[in-house]
Amino acid sequence: MALPSSFKHSTVVMTAALLAACGGGTDTDTTAAKTSAAAAAEARPRNCDALAGRTVPAAAIGLPTGGATVTSVTTVASDDRAAAYCQVLGSIAAAPSDAAGTPEIRFQLNLPLVWNGKAVQMGGAGYNGTVVDATAAIPFAPGATPLSQGYATYGSDSGHTGALSSAEFALNEASLTNFGYAHIKKTHDAAFALIRQYYLRAPVRSYFAGGSTGGREGMTAVQRYPRDYDGVIANAPALNFTGVRLHGVRIGQAAYGTPGGFVNRAKQLLIRSTVLAQCDADDGVADGLVGNVAACRVKSGAILAALRCPSGADEGDTCLSDPQIATVRAIADDLELPYALAHGVTRHQGYNILQGADFSNTMGSSATPVAPPTVPANGYMFSQGDGYLKYFIAKDAALNTLQFNLANPGTLQQRLVDMSATVGATNPDIDTFRARGGKLIVLHGLADEIISPNATIAYYQGQVAKYGQSKVEDFFRFYTVPGFGHSVGAFSPSWAALDALDQWVEKGTPPGTLVATDVTAATAGRTRPLCKYPAYPRYNGGDVNAAASFACVVN
Repeated sequence: MALPSSFKHSTVVMTAALLAACGGGTDTDTTAAKTSAAAAAEARPRNCDALAGRTVPAAAIGLPTGGATVTSVTTVASDDRAAAYCQVLGSIAAAPSDAAGTPEIRFQLNLPLVWNGKAVQMGGAGYNGTVVDATAAIPFAPGATPLSQGYATYGSDSGHTGALSSAEFALNEASLTNFGYAHIKKTHDAAFALIRQYYLRAPVRSYFAGGSTGGREGMTAVQRYPRDYDGVIANAPALNFTGVRLHGVRIGQAAYGTPGGFVNRAKQLLIRSTVLAQCDADDGVADGLVGNVAACRVKSGAILAALRCPSGADEGDTCLSDPQIATVRAIADDLELPYALAHGVTRHQGYNILQGADFSNTMGSSATPVAPPTVPANGYMFSQGDGYLKYFIAKDAALNTLQFNLANPGTLQQRLVDMSATVGATNPDIDTFRARGGKLIVLHGLADEIISPNATIAYYQGQVAKYGQSKVEDFFRFYTVPGFGHSVGAFSPSWAALDALDQWVEKGTPPGTLVATDVTAATAGRTRPLCKYPAYPRYNGGDVNAAASFACVVN
């Protein structure tokens, strides 16, 4: 294997290169992986075309596969040398033991010409189904892209093709397992083998970053593959995935299983305006978002009373009938189960619809369910819960989910439990990640209408109960954002997530209160502090659009 004359190498780097060429690999804990990032940046990679047709043997991937193959390479040129990179597309074949027809895992790996010696695996969204090209910003943390900062980046389609909201792929058990957790490891190992082949060395740091499904994938990486990552950013993580979907079914049953239960968009807007009237100023300023969510939660009963039509019947769009109030309660209240899902979980925490979360575009437009339910007609929560029960659980497209007994699922109960382990990240045991120095940053919007922030809060509180606050602070930082929904909201933060993580991992500098810049069109440019849970930003006076005018306080 010829090296460019300008390549400066050591015995350690050469050893890593030879191992990679032979199909072996080195863990990020090895001496090679701990070589300084500065030395890595000096490395001169080979021509992008050298990776064309390259393969990664199945033995180099930590879970059963048929090996990986590079399907195409493209040199992405730029006048700015730092912006140029080698784009690698590849596929990971199904293992011989997988069922016939199991799709391959398709992935993209981006190898910057000016490499900082580090790698970031990027998570997906929804049910995935399209390759994460890993060229964009971290979800729920818009700003500089990891690729533009010199990181090698990569992502996959999680092992199937299809729309983000389509659950039919789960009829294939191997595809379902790939989506749940296996694609994370398979893609990581294939990408690392190719990184070694290209740069002739392993990354000095390995990170994972994602939001929503990608956040769940990040937490899955912490729980299942802790030795593969030095740090993880997991934003709005769908930790209790089964709980989310069952909660969606309960919402659908309340909206459509009871006459008059559907809450139209006008009434959803009424709910939010009523909440803002009672809670907006609780953080010291009326700015269109609920900052002090805890204080607002105390007012839930009064808010529901203010929303209720005096007669209890539907009197028009100025109030909610009793069946519509029941639907709101189905959203807001915890879903409690008389049986335990994986890791002893018996509930899915409710949503902050009575604390400012905007559900006006989440409930759908139709007062009657279509068959099958769709996102536009019947809302995201119910349509996705319906698909989950039909394809992940019952394997029966004709299942009537409006009649499904959530408390007593009968013969499907064990399947629900099993799936909550396969597609979920509720395992409280992250001792290995913590012990080896891994760092975790999690952010969740308090107005999230898709993934309840209260489930993430419950997981964090469980970590505090397990380790104690001081030990949790050593490896886990959790930020909550008032007004932030599921990627959009009254306040949508742009913040330097990867910089904060890298500084913590590389220099031991833990993130404290951070500053976020709003990218919501109507209020773009204002800044707020990102407060560590359980603090919230309280206005102290001064420029209402400046983070310096707020302090992070705890009720």
